[in-house]
Amino acid sequence: MKKPFREQPLPHRAGLFHDFRPTPLAFALFWLFPAASQAALSLPPLQIDPVLLQPAPKAVPAPRREPVTAQPPAAPEATSPVAPVAEILTAPITTPARTRQDIQESEQKTKPTPKSVAIAQPTEAEVAAAPAALAQKTEAPPLSLKPSRSLTLNPPSGTPSTPVFIGGMRIQGHHDIETEAIGEAELRQWGQVISADLLRYNKPEDEVFAKGNVRIEQKGDITEGPELKLKLKSKEGYLQQPVFQLTQQKPAGRGDATILLFEGENKYRLEDARYTTCQAGSDDWYLHARDLEINRTTQVGTASHAYIDFMSVPILYTPWMSFSLNSERKSGILSPSFGSTANSGAEFSLPYYWNIAPNRDATLTPRFMTRRGMQLKSELRYIDPYYAGTANLEVLPNDQVANLDRSFLSLKHNHNLGKGWTGMLNLERASDDNYFRDLSTNIGVTSQINLLRDGMLSHVGAYESMNWNFSARSQSFQTLQDPAAPIVTPYRRTQMLLNGARTVSWSGNNFGPGAVLALNSELVNFSHPTLPNARRFSLYPSVSLPLTPIYGYITPKIGLHSTSYSFDNSTTTQPDINRTLPIFSVDSGLYFEREINLFGSDYQQTLEPRLFYVRTPYRDQSQIPVFDSGDIGFGIPQIFSENRFAGVDRISDANQVTLGITSRFFEETGIERLRGTLAQRYYLSLPQVTLPGGTPPVRKYSDLLASIGGRITNALTLDSLWQYDPELKQTGNFSLTGRYLPAPGNILNVSYRYTPATPIAPIGIKQIDASAQWPLTGRWSGLARWNHSILDSKNLETLAGLEYNAGCWAFRAVVHSFTTTTSQRSDSIFFQLELNGIGTIGSNPLDVLKRNIYGYTQTTKISNENNIPEPR
Repeated sequence: MKKPFREQPLPHRAGLFHDFRPTPLAFALFWLFPAASQAALSLPPLQIDPVLLQPAPKAVPAPRREPVTAQPPAAPEATSPVAPVAEILTAPITTPARTRQDIQESEQKTKPTPKSVAIAQPTEAEVAAAPAALAQKTEAPPLSLKPSRSLTLNPPSGTPSTPVFIGGMRIQGHHDIETEAIGEAELRQWGQVISADLLRYNKPEDEVFAKGNVRIEQKGDITEGPELKLKLKSKEGYLQQPVFQLTQQKPAGRGDATILLFEGENKYRLEDARYTTCQAGSDDWYLHARDLEINRTTQVGTASHAYIDFMSVPILYTPWMSFSLNSERKSGILSPSFGSTANSGAEFSLPYYWNIAPNRDATLTPRFMTRRGMQLKSELRYIDPYYAGTANLEVLPNDQVANLDRSFLSLKHNHNLGKGWTGMLNLERASDDNYFRDLSTNIGVTSQINLLRDGMLSHVGAYESMNWNFSARSQSFQTLQDPAAPIVTPYRRTQMLLNGARTVSWSGNNFGPGAVLALNSELVNFSHPTLPNARRFSLYPSVSLPLTPIYGYITPKIGLHSTSYSFDNSTTTQPDINRTLPIFSVDSGLYFEREINLFGSDYQQTLEPRLFYVRTPYRDQSQIPVFDSGDIGFGIPQIFSENRFAGVDRISDANQVTLGITSRFFEETGIERLRGTLAQRYYLSLPQVTLPGGTPPVRKYSDLLASIGGRITNALTLDSLWQYDPELKQTGNFSLTGRYLPAPGNILNVSYRYTPATPIAPIGIKQIDASAQWPLTGRWSGLARWNHSILDSKNLETLAGLEYNAGCWAFRAVVHSFTTTTSQRSDSIFFQLELNGIGTIGSNPLDVLKRNIYGYTQTTKISNENNIPEPR
């Protein structure tokens, strides 16, 4: 048992016979008293169990004890809680007196396990036949229950009563009245084991009394104390000075109290109780309650006059609190948080969780900011077999800094309407442009520019052996402007999509599934307060024939892309435009592989050449406005695409071939240790279509793309992309990322990114980004993130912190700073105390740490981590 908090036991009053000293006369009265009392009560005479008179068997190797489940015998007709076993005794049981020397010699020879018996009410016929039955039993070893602490936790269904088994070094008592076990005494019943130096079971009262090293084991939990009194059926009684250990929960806990009161089935009350998840010998913190009620039926605990003692300093006192004993949700006040930001000053938040129903809950969080005032944040979550969603509402009346009322509303809802129909809503609205920059400490929120307002109705199904996907959508944005760098608000779109595909197979085709017929179509209406409005209709039917032998693949495809624009004459004089373009492509590749041995290890190396050809004729598209299209980028996936642009406002003319080759090295376990790819595009005729402000290619080949990466070791992962201009002999885009993760809590990330300026993107990028979580000394770990723009000589985001892990508690201090606009920054500081298994105190930096440090792991959970997360 783990070390209790209290080293000194509670004082006990001296018993009635505490000062009694035996004399010869006292011994004589002691031995005559049983005979006189039995005669007065007309009880059967004292008898000695014949089994105890048999000579000790020869010592044999004890079999390995394994947990077994004890099955109860058939229940007696009587309603007694004690069920019979194979051996029925007709009189109280006692054992002959033995000297300490006799006992020691017997233990050295045989070392028997404690004898287990069960007492039951015999019938008259059994009483009459008992002497003969006992005489026969002396010829064979007695039947007994194998000692095991792994009894079935719950009795089988239909069992009218649970049997009670009692064992000990010496057992005595009066039949059907009282049974007493002395020395290694033990009482076992389904779901619990009670052991003590002395144990007395009163059958009429169904009550057990235990004294001296009392130990209760129930469902893996262990409780110890000096004295126990308990009614087994009603579960009423007490245990003095309990010291308990809860091993079934995660993390395991321990504690003590002045007294434990059993108040019914699964109901307990502890007075002057203390609880902690720290290991024995460490009492860094504990939860103290003057009165603690535990209801295992409802899995709810209630404490009065409770506080947390941390390093002998009382904190967070509450006159009353209730909490869940498991992971189930329960209404109540959550852990408070406090901190400080440069924009809002000191902050304090006290969330309240409302468990409305099993499928609905809400969290209400008052947030007090010394500079701005009181903000109320609320979150409502709901889930149903057919729908689910989250609603958020934040209100800050009369911001003392901005001198205005501020609010934010969001709703995310998904609905299954049945028969393949689904619906979706995503609505966001902020009261002003600076709402997130002023009131949030998360760059993922403050960097939001366009708040989405989106609603969609879609259907997925099959008709005439063709899979169809239909959707109707309305989408608009609220643009949060930066006065120093204003941007154009995107178009509002009302869109309908209809896409389908069907595979047509025929006999004799052994190289693929067959021809694939596909259709992509779109009808969308664009509206904007200051830009030209229009309706766009596009239709793209295509036919492809995938041929996939085991050594490679080839997929020819032909399609016709037709687009029609109808402009609103009230916003522009642009005439309507129609555009039709045939598109032909062939994608092909081969697979080669070989076994190779490198540095003493066996690998499988692959060689995968790929050829991709596209032919699309030129059409002048300079008169078509760009509604929702852009540059697709230039990378390994994009270089093997039909169109150089995203969207349908621009369809690139093409007569080009893209060549690529990839080689991989696989271990026998299937891990890709190294991967390398080279690819380049060759123009048979130069493309002419561009985006506004862009320039078309001026030479017959593109830049060379090279990519190298893989899981070099179990801890080191590398990934890189290099775009090289062979004519100018200079680098275009370049990115390099390395991650070193030898163990949870030991992570180092380094990346470098370079993008040159272009006519479409006149501002280039040259950044270095590094983050780490690393042990420093002892229980201390360092936390850091540095994102620096080399071109601007400016830190975009920085983070520094320390974390101390004491096993059952942890402390974090984090400073975070990031750019919100071209001229503003957000600075925050976080202090958090985490009590393992209880909750956290202070401002929560965990979301900030997980977003800034890839692979970050809470130090209090590192011992539970079994696997290193796979690199992205």
